[in-house]
Amino acid sequence: MADWKQTVRGQAHTLEAITAALLVLSAVVFALQVTAVTPLTGSTSSQHIENQQTEMAEGLLAAEDRQGTISETLRYWNESNGRFHGATGDGYTAGGPPTAFGEALNETFLDRGIAFNVQVRYVDPDDGSRGNQQIVDLGEPSDHATTATRLVTLYNSDPLLDADGNETGTTVGDADDKDRFYEDEDDDVELDVSPETDLFTVVEVEVVVWRM
Repeated sequence: MADWKQTVRGQAHTLEAITAALLVLSAVVFALQVTAVTPLTGSTSSQHIENQQTEMAEGLLAAEDRQGTISETLRYWNESNGRFHGATGDGYTAGGPPTAFGEALNETFLDRGIAFNVQVRYVDPDDGSRGNQQIVDLGEPSDHATTATRLVTLYNSDPLLDADGNETGTTVGDADDKDRFYEDEDDDVELDVSPETDLFTVVEVEVVVWRM
């Protein structure tokens, strides 16, 4: 009789232990599910992606500026039609320009499913009016787009480049004298030539990136 009671008591303890374990496991699963759908998690992840994209854009601009490829792209200019070689009136609409800087943009962003726009901004020191020239236009940025900028110096003696990337016989200063370099048709704004030095102007190159 005593053995039977001990057996029943042992089975009861075992059942209680199993039930307690199931309750703990259910609580852990529920907690994980709640954590997975918390709005903060999605927001944090989105912010992390935006920060990564900003760092990528800033790093690319810094590296390409040191190599001079941004300046070369700014001078990849067709005087006859007042735009970049092979570009539309809105700039390049299928990817980066056919330059080293454009290739770096495509490899860094487009090949990873990230869209980007690029434009150059400048100021007329005579009246402070602003002008801008679109280099790349891949569409309307999303609400989570991020922006990086870089100041780039242009000099009067810098040569313009032809469609093959070779130097032409025209310098930046010469082209500006003929109103054929970065002229804004709407605002009639032109970059300014500095007659006392070789400095032409300092422009701001802006890159806007977003996930497609």
